[in-house]
Amino acid sequence: MKSPDCFYCQKNETLSDLMLEVAKLDVSTVYLFKEQTYRGRCLVAYDEHVNELFELSDEKRNAFMKDVAQVAQAMSKAFAAKKINYGAYSDKLSHLHFHLVPKYEDGPSFGSTFEMNPQCVYLSDEEYSSLIEKVKNNL
Repeated sequence: MKSPDCFYCQKNETLSDLMLEVAKLDVSTVYLFKEQTYRGRCLVAYDEHVNELFELSDEKRNAFMKDVAQVAQAMSKAFAAKKINYGAYSDKLSHLHFHLVPKYEDGPSFGSTFEMNPQCVYLSDEEYSSLIEKVKNNL
Protein backbone atom coordinates (compact mmCIF):
# COMPACT_ATOMS: atom_id res chain seq x y z
CA MET A 1 0.00 0.00 0.00
CA LYS A 2 1.19 3.53 -0.81
CA SER A 3 0.52 6.59 1.31
CA PRO A 4 -0.51 9.84 -0.42
CA ASP A 5 1.43 11.87 2.19
CA CYS A 6 4.71 9.96 1.99
CA PHE A 7 7.49 11.11 -0.32
CA TYR A 8 8.99 7.59 -0.39
CA CYS A 9 5.67 6.25 -1.68
CA GLN A 10 4.98 9.14 -4.04
CA LYS A 11 8.60 9.50 -5.25
CA ASN A 12 7.95 13.22 -5.56
CA GLU A 13 10.04 16.40 -5.70
CA THR A 14 10.73 16.32 -1.96
CA LEU A 15 12.43 12.96 -2.42
CA SER A 16 14.36 14.03 -5.51
CA ASP A 17 15.53 17.19 -3.72
CA LEU A 18 17.11 15.03 -0.99
CA MET A 19 18.43 11.97 -2.80
CA LEU A 20 19.00 10.13 -6.06
CA GLU A 21 17.78 6.65 -6.86
CA VAL A 22 20.58 4.11 -7.15
CA ALA A 23 18.73 0.83 -7.71
CA LYS A 24 15.64 -1.20 -6.96
CA LEU A 25 16.31 -4.26 -4.82
CA ASP A 26 14.15 -7.26 -3.86
CA VAL A 27 11.80 -5.39 -1.50
CA SER A 28 13.27 -1.91 -1.33
CA THR A 29 14.95 0.93 -3.17
CA VAL A 30 18.40 2.30 -2.44
CA TYR A 31 19.09 6.03 -2.74
CA LEU A 32 22.22 8.17 -2.54
CA PHE A 33 21.90 11.26 -0.39
CA LYS A 34 22.69 14.49 -2.21
CA GLU A 35 24.26 15.87 0.97
CA GLN A 36 27.59 14.03 1.02
CA THR A 37 29.41 15.05 4.21
CA TYR A 38 29.69 11.29 4.72
CA ARG A 39 31.02 10.20 1.33
CA GLY A 40 28.80 7.46 -0.08
CA ARG A 41 25.88 7.90 2.33
CA CYS A 42 22.83 5.97 1.19
CA LEU A 43 19.32 5.14 2.35
CA VAL A 44 17.33 1.94 1.87
CA ALA A 45 13.54 2.45 1.82
CA TYR A 46 11.11 -0.44 2.04
CA ASP A 47 8.80 -0.60 -0.99
CA GLU A 48 5.53 -0.83 0.94
CA HIS A 49 4.30 1.84 3.34
CA VAL A 50 4.88 0.51 6.85
CA ASN A 51 6.19 2.39 9.85
CA GLU A 52 7.94 -0.23 11.96
CA LEU A 53 10.18 -3.21 11.29
CA PHE A 54 7.99 -5.36 13.54
CA GLU A 55 4.98 -4.74 11.27
CA LEU A 56 6.54 -7.01 8.64
CA SER A 57 6.16 -10.76 8.47
CA ASP A 58 9.33 -12.72 9.20
CA GLU A 59 9.75 -13.34 5.48
CA LYS A 60 9.38 -9.68 4.49
CA ARG A 61 11.56 -8.47 7.37
CA ASN A 62 14.30 -10.92 6.42
CA ALA A 63 14.09 -9.84 2.79
CA PHE A 64 14.34 -6.17 3.78
CA MET A 65 17.29 -6.76 6.10
CA LYS A 66 18.96 -8.75 3.31
CA ASP A 67 18.61 -5.68 1.08
CA VAL A 68 20.05 -3.44 3.82
CA ALA A 69 23.01 -5.79 4.32
CA GLN A 70 23.58 -6.03 0.56
CA VAL A 71 23.78 -2.23 0.27
CA ALA A 72 26.05 -1.93 3.30
CA GLN A 73 28.41 -4.50 1.83
CA ALA A 74 28.39 -2.72 -1.54
CA MET A 75 29.14 0.59 0.18
CA SER A 76 31.97 -0.97 2.19
CA LYS A 77 33.56 -2.34 -0.98
CA ALA A 78 32.98 0.85 -2.96
CA PHE A 79 34.23 3.36 -0.40
CA ALA A 80 36.57 1.43 1.96
CA ALA A 81 34.85 2.94 4.99
CA LYS A 82 36.13 1.96 8.44
CA LYS A 83 32.52 1.37 9.57
CA ILE A 84 28.98 1.63 8.22
CA ASN A 85 26.57 3.28 10.69
CA TYR A 86 22.90 2.35 10.53
CA GLY A 87 20.06 4.66 11.51
CA ALA A 88 16.33 3.97 11.49
CA TYR A 89 14.75 7.30 12.33
CA SER A 90 11.21 8.08 11.35
CA ASP A 91 9.67 10.17 14.10
CA LYS A 92 8.08 12.54 11.60
CA LEU A 93 8.00 10.37 8.48
CA SER A 94 6.30 7.04 9.00
CA HIS A 95 7.92 4.93 6.30
CA LEU A 96 10.35 2.14 7.09
CA HIS A 97 13.85 3.07 5.96
CA PHE A 98 17.47 2.75 7.07
CA HIS A 99 20.20 5.36 6.73
CA LEU A 100 23.53 3.75 5.85
CA VAL A 101 26.37 6.11 6.66
CA PRO A 102 30.01 5.31 5.86
CA LYS A 103 32.37 6.51 8.58
CA TYR A 104 36.08 7.15 8.04
CA GLU A 105 38.71 7.44 10.79
CA ASP A 106 39.78 10.87 9.57
CA GLY A 107 36.25 11.94 8.64
CA PRO A 108 33.40 13.86 10.25
CA SER A 109 31.75 12.44 13.39
CA PHE A 110 34.02 9.39 13.57
CA GLY A 111 33.46 7.81 16.97
CA SER A 112 30.10 9.51 17.45
CA THR A 113 26.64 9.70 15.90
CA PHE A 114 26.40 11.06 12.38
CA GLU A 115 24.59 14.33 11.75
CA MET A 116 21.30 13.83 9.92
CA ASN A 117 21.69 16.70 7.45
CA PRO A 118 24.77 18.88 8.02
CA GLN A 119 24.21 20.66 4.66
CA CYS A 120 27.95 21.02 4.08
CA VAL A 121 28.92 18.97 1.03
CA TYR A 122 27.10 18.91 -2.31
CA LEU A 123 28.58 17.49 -5.49
CA SER A 124 28.41 17.93 -9.24
CA ASP A 125 26.17 15.69 -11.32
CA GLU A 126 29.27 13.82 -12.50
CA GLU A 127 30.41 13.19 -8.92
CA TYR A 128 26.97 11.87 -7.94
CA SER A 129 26.98 9.60 -10.99
CA SER A 130 30.39 8.27 -10.02
CA LEU A 131 29.27 7.44 -6.47
CA ILE A 132 26.10 5.78 -7.76
CA GLU A 133 28.07 3.65 -10.21
CA LYS A 134 30.45 2.56 -7.44
CA VAL A 135 27.53 1.33 -5.35
CA LYS A 136 25.77 -0.32 -8.30
CA ASN A 137 28.94 -2.09 -9.39
CA ASN A 138 29.19 -3.68 -5.95
CA LEU A 139 25.56 -4.67 -5.43
